[in-house]
Amino acid sequence: MSADEAVGPLDADVLRRAVEELLLGGGRAWTRAEIAERSGVTADRTEQIWRALGFPVAEDGERVFTDADVEALRAGERLIEAGLITEESETMMARALGHHLSRLAEWQVDTLWAWLRRDMGAAPDGAGLIDRAAGLLPEMELMQQHVWRRHLAAYAGRALTEAAGAFGGDTGHEAPPPAAYDPGAEVTGAAPVNGDREWGGIRDRAVGFTDMVGYTRMSRGLDGAELGRVIDWFESLTGGVVADGRGRVVKTIGDEVFFVCDTASDAADIALEITARAEREQGLPQLRTGLAHGPVLSRFGDLFGAAVNIAARLTALARPDTVLVDTAFAGELAGGTAYDLRALRPVPVRGYSRLRPVLLRRAPTTPTRRPRS
Repeated sequence: MSADEAVGPLDADVLRRAVEELLLGGGRAWTRAEIAERSGVTADRTEQIWRALGFPVAEDGERVFTDADVEALRAGERLIEAGLITEESETMMARALGHHLSRLAEWQVDTLWAWLRRDMGAAPDGAGLIDRAAGLLPEMELMQQHVWRRHLAAYAGRALTEAAGAFGGDTGHEAPPPAAYDPGAEVTGAAPVNGDREWGGIRDRAVGFTDMVGYTRMSRGLDGAELGRVIDWFESLTGGVVADGRGRVVKTIGDEVFFVCDTASDAADIALEITARAEREQGLPQLRTGLAHGPVLSRFGDLFGAAVNIAARLTALARPDTVLVDTAFAGELAGGTAYDLRALRPVPVRGYSRLRPVLLRRAPTTPTRRPRS
């Protein structure tokens, strides 16, 4: 279907088919059995991958799939043949891609639709909508591919540096020996994650959560625009400080941001800087942060492990405008002069009978050290 066939008042079905043909390079032509035959991937696996991507399974005989779907399945087979992935990891990769890209697609469609309504009036005609989308699609693809490649280059560089260190190469950094920290015998820290600490799998990391205090109560009194401004402020503040401090935002979860750093000192500087900047803002929510250090499993962009759970528990315990860390994290900072560490009384939390928080503050005589650019 061409854009000209979508002229006139919006017909949902007609317009949907036109948009799909524009985005997917053709219409829905193949059934489940046909796409399995054409791609060389079994019907069971195509169904498994399709569901992992976040799409409902098609009924037998229903024409849902396109030529682009066939090529995507063939590409997956080529990666398996090359030994880069397995059939099992292909499904996990599909699930991760579907999860992250579906959120991006939703935001882009909402943004595009709002722009079209502003620019073309309350009821944009079908042909105009398709023409505008066709003009913008290459620009959006170019931007996404560039950002993806920039992140790919950054993570590849980090992985190569870590690999050089693991095999005795020169990473350009001298790692100081860990200092001991013993605030009390019954202190509970991050328990090890089961499994070998292989490069690219389980690694020692500093993880943290920062959330807005009283967000639920505050959000009830704000309209959509005001709430959007608060969320934008929170994400801009935390995302900017984390990036400047050489950390990575793992994900945002409503009123909370989850981040990770290679070292405890980087995470400490990020948390203290976020707190300091938030304190200077008037009329905006207070923030609090929990940090932990230990082995974590990296799995398709997300992180798992006891340290992640402990950081989340500490965030819930923290008072407004404070940073709490676990004893393993405090041990990474002990012996230095940049931070003030004060062990608090052990408290029972979900999953840990005696978790001892440590209050992290900047040392009184130490000038504020902003996260490095």
